[in-house]
Amino acid sequence: MRLLPVHAISSALPALALSSALLTAQSVAPGPTDIAGTVRGPRGPEAGVWVIAETKELPTHFVRIVVTDDSGRYLIPDLPRAAYDVWVRGYGLVDSRKVRARIGTVVNVQATPAPDARSAARIYPAGYWLSMLKVPAETEFPGTGAAGNGIAPTMKSQQDWIRTVKSGGCTACHQLGTLGTRVVPEAYRAMGPAAAQWERRVQSGQAGPQMLATIDGMGHQRALQLFGEWTDRIAAGEVPATSPTRPRGIERNVVITEWDWADPKAYMHDLVSTDRRDPTVNAWGKMYGALELSADYLPVLDPKANAIDRVPLTVRDPATEPATGPHRGASSVYWGDEAIWTSKNNVHNPMMDEKGRVWITSAIRPPENPAFCKAGSTHPSAKLFPLNRSGRQLAMYDPTTKKLTHINTCFGTHHLMFAEDPQRTLWTSGGGPVIGWLDTKLFEQTGDEERAQGWTALILDTNGDGKRGPYTEPNEPIDPTKDHRITAGFYAVSPAPDGSVWGSSLGYPGGILRLVPGAHPPETALVEYFEPPFNSADPAKRGYSPRGMDIDRNGVAWVALASGHLASFDRRKCTGPLNGPTATGQHCPEGWTLYPEPLPQLSNVTASGSAEASYYTWVDQHDALGLGKNTPINTGNASEGLLALKDGQWVVLRVPYPTGFYTKWMDGRIDDARAGWKGRGLWATVSTRAPFHMETGKGTTAKAVHFQMRPSPLAR
Repeated sequence: MRLLPVHAISSALPALALSSALLTAQSVAPGPTDIAGTVRGPRGPEAGVWVIAETKELPTHFVRIVVTDDSGRYLIPDLPRAAYDVWVRGYGLVDSRKVRARIGTVVNVQATPAPDARSAARIYPAGYWLSMLKVPAETEFPGTGAAGNGIAPTMKSQQDWIRTVKSGGCTACHQLGTLGTRVVPEAYRAMGPAAAQWERRVQSGQAGPQMLATIDGMGHQRALQLFGEWTDRIAAGEVPATSPTRPRGIERNVVITEWDWADPKAYMHDLVSTDRRDPTVNAWGKMYGALELSADYLPVLDPKANAIDRVPLTVRDPATEPATGPHRGASSVYWGDEAIWTSKNNVHNPMMDEKGRVWITSAIRPPENPAFCKAGSTHPSAKLFPLNRSGRQLAMYDPTTKKLTHINTCFGTHHLMFAEDPQRTLWTSGGGPVIGWLDTKLFEQTGDEERAQGWTALILDTNGDGKRGPYTEPNEPIDPTKDHRITAGFYAVSPAPDGSVWGSSLGYPGGILRLVPGAHPPETALVEYFEPPFNSADPAKRGYSPRGMDIDRNGVAWVALASGHLASFDRRKCTGPLNGPTATGQHCPEGWTLYPEPLPQLSNVTASGSAEASYYTWVDQHDALGLGKNTPINTGNASEGLLALKDGQWVVLRVPYPTGFYTKWMDGRIDDARAGWKGRGLWATVSTRAPFHMETGKGTTAKAVHFQMRPSPLAR
């Protein structure tokens, strides 16, 4: 992605002096449910700018966004019957005047160039602003604490510090660089120097203790100093050194639709629209969200009716406490001392099965496990590796019967995904030292949640005999005559077509895992563990700290790295042994390929990568979007859009309004394969824990967002 400075944007656009007759000939006529027209600025047609249609006349707030073509023309297709505000937003511009319009009409819009760099930068994605943050130099590590360089002694490298700012800490919950983060609230500005302002700021709200602990882990005073300097420079008028380019090529074919759902005090984590194994399931149907810590209901969107609803959630044991506990943070400038997050269920991730039922990771009871999970139990998994506690279990909602079923698991759950096996095995992450699963076929046949579940410890085949045997513990050295247990637990989980189960492991340098269940998984499962090349001699090949990952139909793993890369790992490229005493992480650097994400790099960082902090990688196995099967797509959390890697090149699908789009997952559904682009698309949701950081401020709700790719910018 080539970056242009602010002053170059307008000069890079077509300067076409077209006559009014020629413009009329080139204009596009709207259909009865379209709005169409041309966008012109002082220098002629404006190519690659967004045209936004917004209405509040439907059951829920609705927005549809398209991009102009080379001649500045646009067509917003298939709008529900309502009156719309139509306006233009684009790099190098300030927002145009809003025009009130009805469907079936022509709306020509006059664009206004930005008068200065600061006005132009107002709509830049958060990552451009984050790139201004000065990171401690490599020579300042390892940290020595307050008596030395002010960096926490546990911080061994610049890479680990960056990981903490990104998907290992701050950006795992919300963006840095949004309007709500790059501007310090007035209430904090009277508290002294910028570091003191930030110290008070990170203590705010229910996440205050968690945020303060993250700052402490980086080096309390040094981190606050750097964040304070960052916002001081922005307040003084400094803008990003590089500016984004307008959408071009196939990026202009995107149609983005948004619906408000949930409520302003809740935040979404994920949504589900279909069965990952068969994306034609639930065609044109409702979709369901997960509110994690914030509220005990599943948000529901009916995109055909443009209407929203809720599915109430319950717990099995009324003694279950709210997941956040009591409000221990300082007063928030948005919510005061109100505890806005109240969830007991703490639903993290939903998945849909072949019948359209919604399976969720959800707390249904207090953490103490029942007896069948613990030592002394006859359960096959408990006999091998007993478990005393689990923080989150499973539940299933059937839209047909409106029934919610609780499923008590011994293992903790976080993400979940169905395998393509006859048992319809539901694999879960979040078990820490184990990975757990549910045989959903057996559970449906018997209703026996104890018998239908299982789990296994994570065992490396370090003696190289190809089977699982006696093992050493994680705190013991490798014994070449035995296997070895690891605690690099599954965060993401993704069953592969060949029956293996892949996942990511958080931390620094982190890694990815491949589990082969074997004939009787509690006692036969073996894992392989691969670390990214964080210590490569070539700076361009250094990547570290995976977050979310997925697998493609060829068994290639794709993973978002905190270093600002999308990485692929192809096990078939490994030249050395995949088991044995040396196969413990850094044994297949040749399997990794790194793709720097399309943002500028953080200040004071010379390594490859960028300021991007993608939370998850999702692979479009079935071509639901239209860019091709097996297209890997990053969540682009600092880019405020989706980042698709097509033929080695980035396709950036930016959500321009409201600024602050941040998602943690996506889902691809094919409603009608015969309907062309209209019958397919990707679904995502605004997932930030702080939707009030978006440009629309307090009162902003999460949004369900539909991405579709037309064959051209004017296709109906």
